[in-house]
Amino acid sequence: MTAQLNPRGDVAVLVPAAGAGVRLGPGAPKALRPLAGEPLLVHAVRRIAAAPSVHTVVVAAPAADVDSVQAMLAPVAPVIVVPGGPERQASVAAALAAVPAGPEIVLVHDAARALTPPELIESVAAAVRSGHDAVIPVLPVVDTIKEVGAGELVLGTVDRSALRAVQTPQGFRRAVLTAAHATAGDPLTDDAGLVEKQGVPVVCVPGSEYALKVTRPFDLALAEHLLSAGQAG
Repeated sequence: MTAQLNPRGDVAVLVPAAGAGVRLGPGAPKALRPLAGEPLLVHAVRRIAAAPSVHTVVVAAPAADVDSVQAMLAPVAPVIVVPGGPERQASVAAALAAVPAGPEIVLVHDAARALTPPELIESVAAAVRSGHDAVIPVLPVVDTIKEVGAGELVLGTVDRSALRAVQTPQGFRRAVLTAAHATAGDPLTDDAGLVEKQGVPVVCVPGSEYALKVTRPFDLALAEHLLSAGQAG
């Protein structure tokens, strides 16, 4: 099965979208929750499809919703939809296995980061294309960070100058990500973490404030506001 966006593109984007999203409250799987009348996943895929380098998009959906997700995304972009796993790592591995021959750059992107601009997708892909094996978009940590022990006792203040908040899409050379998943042990929520365990250097590029992750009801309200204010395309 093939579903191509740009036949000349060299990027495949994997979207694990099978998670329940319990912190967002009861309801449908998180990626299928509505944002301004459309599921988060639709917003995310629309922005991925607008990135010129993207050849293929593979979505790992809840097993019971594969057909409905395929139908839902058909008007948005040509995508491949596969059943996801019980953990994020299993969903990424399933999506990775479905990538057709061709793209040698693979990005992994959270459906919950529904307003991520296409420019960030291109920026991460360009960094991999330039020769880096693994690339993550990051933002500086702006809050004061405390280390806290038992009984909520403050143990000290962490130097935030060396800290970064990590976003997606995370980008990899295809062979690097494939090898990392082939030897994965304990499930991780971060693909760069798998690659780090293989001793592969991970490079940072500037992230985007619009690549916020919709995790809690407040995040959803903020994303709604950005859309209604015309601050996110």
